[in-house]
Amino acid sequence: MKSKSFNRYYLLSCIGVLIASYYPLSMGVRVITNMITDGTVLKENYPKYIIPYTPICLAIIVGVLLMPLCIRLFKKFAFFSGAFIATGIFFVIEWLFEQKVVVSTAETVIKLEDWQMYMCYVPPEGWGESVTTYKTQTAVDILIGEYNPAFKLHFYMISVVLVITILNCLYGFGQMVKSNEKKHLKPLMMQSVCSVTFLGLCILACFTAFWRNGSIQVSSLSAAFMTVFFVLFGITVGVFVGSFLFEKRKFISIWIPSIVSSVMTALMYIGEMILLNGHLYSFGTGFMFAGLPGIVFAPIDLLIIPAAALITALIFTWLKQDLSKQP
Repeated sequence: MKSKSFNRYYLLSCIGVLIASYYPLSMGVRVITNMITDGTVLKENYPKYIIPYTPICLAIIVGVLLMPLCIRLFKKFAFFSGAFIATGIFFVIEWLFEQKVVVSTAETVIKLEDWQMYMCYVPPEGWGESVTTYKTQTAVDILIGEYNPAFKLHFYMISVVLVITILNCLYGFGQMVKSNEKKHLKPLMMQSVCSVTFLGLCILACFTAFWRNGSIQVSSLSAAFMTVFFVLFGITVGVFVGSFLFEKRKFISIWIPSIVSSVMTALMYIGEMILLNGHLYSFGTGFMFAGLPGIVFAPIDLLIIPAAALITALIFTWLKQDLSKQP
């Protein structure tokens, strides 16, 4: 009976992941078709953010397809083996897209890797303009002519977090169905909520850039979305770590995920700083939003980083209290 339930869950997981991946996969097929027929992808035909979402989807699909094999061979380490393989597949496909796909504009032909850098820089309304002439509204000419592969730090962090947290949910529920053991149900549900919400914010960011206009000084709306994005990124990783420490004593199960959450939020800031040539987006005017002497971070940034840790600690404090009430 358990075997039938797992097989049903496995089939539904595969179908669900394939359906959810339809658009990124279709974008990948379109780009590969253009490369085969024309040897390049015209700027106007380039689908937004084929990287990293096509590689992410392919990595997750492979990870899900390998689920029964990983559970059979690696037992309680099934997720780690599946996530390791899926992450490797992501980086291989990502590298192939970055290096082998080229995008053509009226002025030049560049690798997809470089084109993605410009797309991170130019807001959506600027995508129709020449990437060689677009300038920010400040004196800081971010990125243009100063390519640095390190700009992809935040790019890769987001991608790996999406791959491993989504797979953690799918593998976790799969093993739960197989064993009928539900002690990790609530951490997995919390992980699912965080992962899906974070994925939704990533998609929104792709198509709107959170309504940034190319200036270091962003609007209140953009600042609000970016704050939620940074905090939720840290919380998603913290909940991921906490899902494996859930039954440990309180210090380990609450504070380690919280510390990890804060560290990952700080790393996201560092990734943005690299992307912006040593600058950070300013969320407003005045002391709270101005970089402190000697560092790039503003007081508001130094509040956002521990906010992720605090929320993660509250989540696991609540989950632990709920666990203690169970018979």
